[in-house]
Amino acid sequence: MNFLELTQNRFSCRAYQQRTIESEKLDYIFECVRMAPSAVNKQPWLFHIIENDEEKALLQQCYDREWFKTAPLYIIASVCHDEEWVRADGKAHGDIDVAIAVEHLCLAAAEKGLGTCWVCNFDSNLCRQLFQLPETEEPTVIIPLGYPNMPTTEKKRKEIYEIIEAHP
Repeated sequence: MNFLELTQNRFSCRAYQQRTIESEKLDYIFECVRMAPSAVNKQPWLFHIIENDEEKALLQQCYDREWFKTAPLYIIASVCHDEEWVRADGKAHGDIDVAIAVEHLCLAAAEKGLGTCWVCNFDSNLCRQLFQLPETEEPTVIIPLGYPNMPTTEKKRKEIYEIIEAHP
């Protein structure tokens, strides 16, 4: 599958099979994450793998949706603010860097036949508290990961001419 096909096949999965993810697939996915670029190569991120039932129940308190509970594994992607690069005008790039790494994760998972979904609408402060994360670490995205248990749907995207503006 070429890169365009991969991006066309990746979707926001909201139903998962109760099937264990093979460790070699997780290793591959995290090697792809490790290769993600970041501003000044700071790599200001930390990824927490949540797979035991006790921790999964804690995380589900941060985002209480029925579909979310079907995932066999979760990943909390955090920005380490004490490691992020900050531009001269004060713009911190940690959120951008972690977003790039998370998309590497999602595309690598899709390549391996796994489903993911970006979950940003969760209680980040509760997550930090429940998992005893330091103040310098901000949980930014939760990614449920597993084998999809739903059909893919047609993606609705803007046309090319709607997203590109040429400057002569």
